[in-house]
Amino acid sequence: MSNNQYLLIEPQAVAAIDADCIASGMPGFALMLRAGQAVAAAALGRYPGATRFVVLCGPGNNGGDGYVAAAALREAGADVAVYSLGPPITDDARRAFDDAACAAPPLADYQPARGDVVIDALFGAGLSRDLAPVVIAVAETVKAARAPVIAVDMPSGVCGHSGRVRGGAFEAAATVTFVAAKPGQMLLPGRALCGEIEIVDIGAPRRFVERHAGPVRINAPDLWRDLLGDKTASGHKFSHGSLAVLSGGALQTGAARLSASAGLRGGAGLVTMISPAEAASVHAAHLTAVMLKTADSVEDLEAILEDARLNAFVLGPGFGIGEKARGFALALKSRRVVLDADAITSFREDPDLLFTAFAGEPRLVLTPHDGEFARLFPDLAKDETLSKVDRALAAAARANAAVILKGADTVIAAADGRAAINTNAPPWLATAGSGDVLAGLCGALLARGLPVYEAACAAVWHHGEAGQRAGRGLTAETLINFIDV
Repeated sequence: MSNNQYLLIEPQAVAAIDADCIASGMPGFALMLRAGQAVAAAALGRYPGATRFVVLCGPGNNGGDGYVAAAALREAGADVAVYSLGPPITDDARRAFDDAACAAPPLADYQPARGDVVIDALFGAGLSRDLAPVVIAVAETVKAARAPVIAVDMPSGVCGHSGRVRGGAFEAAATVTFVAAKPGQMLLPGRALCGEIEIVDIGAPRRFVERHAGPVRINAPDLWRDLLGDKTASGHKFSHGSLAVLSGGALQTGAARLSASAGLRGGAGLVTMISPAEAASVHAAHLTAVMLKTADSVEDLEAILEDARLNAFVLGPGFGIGEKARGFALALKSRRVVLDADAITSFREDPDLLFTAFAGEPRLVLTPHDGEFARLFPDLAKDETLSKVDRALAAAARANAAVILKGADTVIAAADGRAAINTNAPPWLATAGSGDVLAGLCGALLARGLPVYEAACAAVWHHGEAGQRAGRGLTAETLINFIDV
């Protein structure tokens, strides 16, 4: 297993890492040998009872890895068949082909047989064009035959940058990738097509990997752990941060209470519900540890803001869309704020009004799903040349905010160009109110003093962990009980 488990490298960085390795005296063919042998080991380990290993080789170095794997499998006593898309076109791939000393009939000739295990070594993460029809046809034939697939670096047809499918793609049970994971392996639909991902260390020095890794990585606690101190015996509730959640009307109070409860579980020392007067009695019947204040106008809110101890706010869950939401958001422009749901949509006619208000030191977190994202950033949402990470980064820079672009492959982006892809969220988090819980959790971490990007990353990760602990039957209400920050 690689020690680069949280790093991500773009496909174009792979060549740069290889070049650094070669310049340091490590032959490129040595890297190919290690890669191909790791693929063979993975194939034997996962499918010891395979009747036959079928290696599909492309013309580049990915195909070279396949030829090395075929030779290693044959040496281990396995029955191996090799099919090629064409003759090798790189020196290392030609050498691997010669060393394998195997027949390699055309790819189109392959017909699956019972007991086949397919090793997809056609194209790696750097694929930049749609697959040829012959490759798509073979991928569909393999899928129809239900033959398990081990992908070399990336299932052929999946873009290593965006995770998008280029015309068609193989669906792998496992993907053996090298040095570090690629963004397209973490983003949908690529993540679903990769199966289990095994990251193999083929000897590239970590300094070369870090040099070319770039600002995008997998979301993990080392991003914020040192900033999230434990509570001390000498502390008090205000030293742990004071979060305020703003509520909608009497018939829309539940979402705000979910956020407030998540804020308490997230470690805010004090949580206050700011409610319209008409909803105060509804909240009073439900709230215990959460305090309650009323505000029906911007002037009412500004009076509450005279208490400087209120240092973080959540606005949006169940609040309502329109002028009041815009006015309240702008009144909070000097504070640390999570804007979610209705508060985001309220600025769809004039997003720049929001972005201008929150200029300066980043203090805003936006938590849109795809639909809400399109309301604030319609041009980015429509641009099919952008990956999900690209879209989130462009939005964060424009809004001067941390952006949590939600989904099964949630991306967190900072205005300064950093980004993280979250991978720990279970599918059963897709339930009503889950986003309200996330907003409250993020608000708590802002209240506790984390910078906006780190607070967003930590909130998303802990939200995923809570979902894992809560299990398949979770509801938003029960999810809160499993938050442990």
